[in-house]
Amino acid sequence: MGEKSSSSEAPKKSFWKGLKSEYAKISWPDKKTLTKETTAVIFYTAVLSLLIMALDFIFQFGVDKLLSW
Repeated sequence: MGEKSSSSEAPKKSFWKGLKSEYAKISWPDKKTLTKETTAVIFYTAVLSLLIMALDFIFQFGVDKLLSW
């Protein structure tokens, strides 16, 4: 169970040769796509941080009101 015959194993490459071949397979985005995606990430990060900040202020205001009674 779970045994492999040694003849069916793939030949072992060195780590660096395997890394180099995998690195060559990466498809890098062009400058226009990279700029659009980076802008989108920065925009949504700013929007979400403002939303979290607003919720924090609202909850803090509520907790302060509850504690002041």
